[in-house]
Amino acid sequence: MKEKLAKLINVKSLVTLSLTAMFIYLSTRGEIPQSVLTIYTTIIAFYFGTQATK
Repeated sequence: MKEKLAKLINVKSLVTLSLTAMFIYLSTRGEIPQSVLTIYTTIIAFYFGTQATK
């Protein structure tokens, strides 16, 4: 359990979680700029792409 928590609290995970929170907030307001959508998609793809290789 402690190992999973330690893995969750690394920079890559924190950035991904904060961007996801920002994306959820913007989507509830109905205003997602195209630049934010592009950046979010790229970071999420990179995050899950690196997780799949491990």
